[in-house]
Amino acid sequence: MCQLLGMNCNTPTDVMFSFTGFAERGGHTDHHGDGWGIAFFEGAGLRHFVDHQPASESPVAGLIRRYPIKSRNVIAHIRRATQGAVALENCHPFVRELWGRYWVFAHNGDLKDFDPRLHAGFRPVGSTDSERAFCWIMQELAKSHAGVPSIEELTLTLRELLPQVARHGTFNCLMSNGEALWAHASTSLYYVERRHPFAHATLSDEDLSVNFAEHTQPSDRVAVVVTTPLTTNENWQALTPGEVQVFVDGSAR
Repeated sequence: MCQLLGMNCNTPTDVMFSFTGFAERGGHTDHHGDGWGIAFFEGAGLRHFVDHQPASESPVAGLIRRYPIKSRNVIAHIRRATQGAVALENCHPFVRELWGRYWVFAHNGDLKDFDPRLHAGFRPVGSTDSERAFCWIMQELAKSHAGVPSIEELTLTLRELLPQVARHGTFNCLMSNGEALWAHASTSLYYVERRHPFAHATLSDEDLSVNFAEHTQPSDRVAVVVTTPLTTNENWQALTPGEVQVFVDGSAR
């Protein structure tokens, strides 16, 4: 299975610490060596990096480890291919536009017999079940709302749509429009909320620790969502299978 990483914050924050441990799972501490990707929202814009090389060896991943890009919403993915060749077009996260905003999606799992009818507005470029699922979700969101919906309305709609995809197999996924981060758990997703008083955290995949109190303000809030916990000394909460959780301003709602 693939590995997911999402971050949602109330103020622009860099993901260097979490990504350093996460990238090690792309061929070093784990066997997910079939490509990787990451997307950072910045206002209405988006920085999107993908590479078909293993994340632990990719020069692009090395850049992300060193480059403190700050964002309120980040989604990253490390791939272990189940459907679709190891190729750039099959690397997550995938990006589409809806209602004049970028949407980003990444999936961990394997969907069987999922071949929905897709209209011209949303079509996959690659050959993965994940991108097909994303296109269908985007299509159904567009059909469900005439105008730009609120986060609360989007959450209600996604709580109807995502379980329909999950009936076809394992469907752990992360999704964001730059305002919120949605997570659907099928088998394994965990999250932690970092807030005042901030403490030390130690990565489980790399010999690295950080004292968040030295890099934050008392008002900062950061939520991190992953397939398996990234640190050894934080209180990670497991999402219940079938749960759709939304994160806004660094907090679960």
